[in-house]
Amino acid sequence: MSNVSAFAAVQAYLSRGEDLFLIEIGWQAMIAVGILLVSLSLARVTVPYGRHTWKGGLLLPLPAKLGWFVQEAPALCVPLFLITNVGGRYLGKINANTILLGMFLLHYVHRVLIYPLYMKGKPTPFYIVLFAFFFCTVNGYMQGRWLTHFQEYDESWLYHPAFVAGVTLFLLGQAINIHSDLVLQGLRKPGETGYKIPYGGMFEYVSAPNYFGESLEWAGYALACWSLPAMAFTLHTCLFLGTRAYHHHQFYLKTFENYPKERKAFIPFVW
Repeated sequence: MSNVSAFAAVQAYLSRGEDLFLIEIGWQAMIAVGILLVSLSLARVTVPYGRHTWKGGLLLPLPAKLGWFVQEAPALCVPLFLITNVGGRYLGKINANTILLGMFLLHYVHRVLIYPLYMKGKPTPFYIVLFAFFFCTVNGYMQGRWLTHFQEYDESWLYHPAFVAGVTLFLLGQAINIHSDLVLQGLRKPGETGYKIPYGGMFEYVSAPNYFGESLEWAGYALACWSLPAMAFTLHTCLFLGTRAYHHHQFYLKTFENYPKERKAFIPFVW
């Protein structure tokens, strides 16, 4: 079978909507992996990248910017591929499906195309990049297919409290996420190494406001979508980033004697 005919066969298969079972497997797997990550965290095992990289754990390291771009790109490219090659069955000029998919793509336009321009960081192990690449591919497919083919929102959903509140939370979370990232990237002057205590913005309340902001984004997205794929993705993200934030918090407390004791790890005033 030629590449052209194989591509046409995939297009025909997706157009018939026979891949719903793949989305069901995807959201169930996300929940399972999220629970596994929490279990590992309770056993004091951290995901080994950044400040938590194990000694000798940089097997086939990739530069931070390259690794980040490679691992995040599928979440942007896969939905765009589906729209341009399979079609947006439920996408219109101004409807809930278009806005919701636009929210998802807006996040990844920033994460894939803008954030790597100013990010700093240590090399990332290849296997971490590979895992994240696979996750973003699955999630990009799952969210893209659900919003373009399997879930149609009627016009009234645009005015539903869940949709309005969800979009508001998403935008607020993105603002917190971007501002917190900028604070972190501005901590070190050119040539400096090591870690410093971040101050300002939501750092006055939690140790990882960038993670809190991103989790708030996806909580808003799940609320606005009100779908199992979106909720499973959000749950997975919150479990992963929450455990990551906890380990960041413990790192700060052990590293800096003067670290603000009133700061929480992940959720302001709570935890």
